[in-house]
Amino acid sequence: QVQLVESGPGLVRPSQTLSLTCTVSGDSITRLYYYWGWIRRPPGKDLEWIATISYTGTTYISPTLESRTSISRDTSKNQFTLQMNFVTPEDTAVYYCARVPGGSVSWKPSRIQDYDYWGQGAQVTVSS
Repeated sequence: QVQLVESGPGLVRPSQTLSLTCTVSGDSITRLYYYWGWIRRPPGKDLEWIATISYTGTTYISPTLESRTSISRDTSKNQFTLQMNFVTPEDTAVYYCARVPGGSVSWKPSRIQDYDYWGQGAQVTVSS
């Protein structure tokens, strides 16, 4: 059974850095052709893809967020981490980590509907 669990602070001050870690069990983040991503849902809005990291460590980041966002991994702990700098209240959302199979010609990291295993979500509020 693949499980993903998000962890990190629930409250972040404006202009500071948001850091969330996803711990994976039941699978390996280095498993061939599988990718691991972060997706969020702001209150009252649709799901928004943020970033994805591949089984080799290649990263993909949403163009609208890439100037202040990074994704990394710790293969020894089977974890991957999202870091978002200079947050504002508009970054308030439920943040999900999820897995997506790759390998198809049409594969895109931003295709949210292709993510098959999800964490339970972590509420992050940006407020002073």
